[in-house]
Amino acid sequence: MFGDLSGMMGKLQDAQKKVEETKQRLNTVLVDQQSNDGLLKTTLTANRTIKSITISDELLEDKEQLEDYLILTLNKAIEKATAINEAELAAAAKDGMPNIPGMDMFK
Repeated sequence: MFGDLSGMMGKLQDAQKKVEETKQRLNTVLVDQQSNDGLLKTTLTANRTIKSITISDELLEDKEQLEDYLILTLNKAIEKATAINEAELAAAAKDGMPNIPGMDMFK
């Protein structure tokens, strides 16, 4: 019994390590998003950290339009980054999880 428990604990620790490694790797995965007309461009990491924003001079003339562009474009980029983040972390966790009968969390 204790041998199995020890093995499971080791696998859980391995899973935790894989998740942490994946989180670190996701800092290097870049997600680019731009407005439909290309006047605003953003780059985020898959961990949802903004790396850059490029704004056309044309948008600088209209504060409200710029705010709208920022909201729309950043929200799209965050959605993409979140999807990548969740998929990668779920895969890392699933790969490292021990096979515990009745605990099919990642089907």
